[in-house]
Amino acid sequence: MKSKFLTALLISLFCSAPLAADMYIVSTTDGPGFTDPDEAVMVLEKGILPTFAMLKELKKQKKIKYVGFPAGSRTLIMLVEADSHSEVDQMLRDLPAWGVFSWKVKPMQSLEDRDAMEKAIVKKLKNM
Repeated sequence: MKSKFLTALLISLFCSAPLAADMYIVSTTDGPGFTDPDEAVMVLEKGILPTFAMLKELKKQKKIKYVGFPAGSRTLIMLVEADSHSEVDQMLRDLPAWGVFSWKVKPMQSLEDRDAMEKAIVKKLKNM
């Protein structure tokens, strides 16, 4: 339920204006668990914190429109703007924590595109 609400919120916030590129909602599985403090420090320093630094840079470059975590969760959610599925895939593969998470990428369709599609369907059905 919370995931559906967040998806709807992201869509309404970022997909109401015409898009120059495609938008993608990207999410991860929960982050890694740790067996001991030494492992936690190693994973955080070598994977998670460098990933956060890269994500902040991508956000500064406006490739990522939003990135955050549902409160109390280790699941990362991003709204990414890219010209292709391959660009999103490469962006994720370049992250230090790419292999730590399972990634889910949902390409989005703009409201304007869907509106035009539905109007064309209505017109076609009326002409039958």
